[in-house]
Amino acid sequence: MPCYNAAASLEEALDSLGRQTLPDYEIVAVEDGSTDATPQILLRRAAQEPRLRVISQQHAGIVTALNRGLEACRAEYVARMDSDDFSHPERLERQTAFLQAQPEIAVVGCRVEGFPAEQVRQGYRIYIDWLNSLLSEADIRREIFIESPFVHPSVMFRKSVIVEAGGYQEHGWAEDYDLWLRLYTGGGRFAKLDEVLLGWREHPHRLTRQDSRYSLENFIRAKAYYLMRGPLLSRDAVILWGAGMIGRRLSKHLLRQGAQLTAFIDIDPAKIGRTRRGLPILDPGELPALWQRYANPVLLAAVGARGARQIIRQRLAGFGLQEGQDWWGVA
Repeated sequence: MPCYNAAASLEEALDSLGRQTLPDYEIVAVEDGSTDATPQILLRRAAQEPRLRVISQQHAGIVTALNRGLEACRAEYVARMDSDDFSHPERLERQTAFLQAQPEIAVVGCRVEGFPAEQVRQGYRIYIDWLNSLLSEADIRREIFIESPFVHPSVMFRKSVIVEAGGYQEHGWAEDYDLWLRLYTGGGRFAKLDEVLLGWREHPHRLTRQDSRYSLENFIRAKAYYLMRGPLLSRDAVILWGAGMIGRRLSKHLLRQGAQLTAFIDIDPAKIGRTRRGLPILDPGELPALWQRYANPVLLAAVGARGARQIIRQRLAGFGLQEGQDWWGVA
């Protein structure tokens, strides 16, 4: 496997930004106390590229660095990019044109491509295929509690909207997913361009592989927190489809948040008829009768097995339940 070279990757990222077709833009690079050659590379490149402005600080972490960069940006639109990815030459131009034409949209992403191909693992490919399939606002809002619907370095957003929402915040989970969920619960509008405009580098030193804030447990914590401030608000019953590992872990955090958890649904005969957290585990056929007992119920599909969501979607549609209104996928 080729060795990851951070210095070479930074040079490539800066090259890709220097080739953008947008006629008027500025590059703000936040150097967060790097101990490698990053400061020297940035200063050398800034001397050659008048659009590059370098902000150096003692190491303070990703959230502080992001907010420092956001504050320094002087434009109406801000695009994110990491130091080891690369942007298609027309990325900034196309995202800017989209936001200008669609003033109601707060955040616009784009499709991405994982690279280098030999290092992109199956799980990574599955995630990329899924997020590349979410293009419309309806797609993104429908599945936002499954995973982060944007690759962070692929987005462009309206600075004023992000600042008004409180910028990036530290809650112990992924800062970008937190921002999308916060915007979602606040009524923010999303979109994604149907073009691959970002190369998303895979390597073993990525922050998402090393920082506990990006762990499965902390993603579940984030989902529970914002589910309670969005889809579960004022619900008198929460039904969880899935009594396995994901359902068990999600139910723990939902109960801690005060959710009115009522029952589990599962297809496993070994689970049906038993209890989980003192609540019954029911067969899917029992769901319609259970649903009728409550004035404002909601269902969360918490089954992570491949293909399970589509099966659940078909079954719930057969019961007359509408995704994004009566139920949400959360795994």
